[in-house]
Amino acid sequence: MNEKAAVLTEELRKKILSMQRSEITDHIVYKKLSGIIKNKKYSQVLDRISQEELVHYGVFREVTGSEVPPDRLKIAIYVFVARLLGLNFGLRLMEGAEGIAQDAYLEIKDVSLKVEEVIKDEKTHESELISLIDEERLKYASSMVLGLNDALVELSGALVGFTLALQQTRLVGIVGLITGIAASMSMAASEFLSTKHEETDKDPLKASIYTGLAYVGTVVLLVTPYFIFRNIFFCLSLVIVNAILLILVFTFYISVAKGFNFKKRFLEMAGISLGIAAINFLIGLLIRKVFGIEV
Repeated sequence: MNEKAAVLTEELRKKILSMQRSEITDHIVYKKLSGIIKNKKYSQVLDRISQEELVHYGVFREVTGSEVPPDRLKIAIYVFVARLLGLNFGLRLMEGAEGIAQDAYLEIKDVSLKVEEVIKDEKTHESELISLIDEERLKYASSMVLGLNDALVELSGALVGFTLALQQTRLVGIVGLITGIAASMSMAASEFLSTKHEETDKDPLKASIYTGLAYVGTVVLLVTPYFIFRNIFFCLSLVIVNAILLILVFTFYISVAKGFNFKKRFLEMAGISLGIAAINFLIGLLIRKVFGIEV
């Protein structure tokens, strides 16, 4: 063990070993991702960052005097996530973890002068990677948000109103499905015309498809309980639960992939959707009362 490592406390040495393992793990992840991506420029940047992570591993190895194995599970997870949800999402998820680790770097920077260089490299990774990927799915994220948000606001509210007014699960499901599909086509057409007249590099047809698919997917998720269960109020509760889960998952994805504030965007979308649902709940009760509807 070198002279620096000999004066390390056991607690500090454990932290450095953890950082060392993180560096070799990230080295392998970036190396694998560089082989996945088809864009040669992006692949070269990922390969360079992979080599930097290997150098960082060597710096910590000099301090600890020990070899450590990579985290195979983390490697598998990050590579799988990048393949499934997009390279941009996977990279930002990794960089988020590295951002947390940078606090630990500051604790050990006095152990070796080379650690200062490691800190500088890690700080440049995030800005480099943020400008790295221009995936199609993120380019059309605003179109997906439009379809998702519109479906959540309109259909969750409408289903609450239908539930209170009609009182039959299958009937509510059919009416909701018809309403949702009709609205999705209308929304897709509106997005096509809107994008066509904007100064943007987005393709109008693709934008409308992303909007329509996001809308239809949300509709199917929200109305499905009415075709499975018979208790009308249980179905209504599932509509609310599904809406919140959908907002949670989608907001998390967009927040990570585009660097947005997750809490703020989640509360905003959930507040609007649940607020509209509450208003339609009252409207549904009022319609039943005024018109004396009993189905």
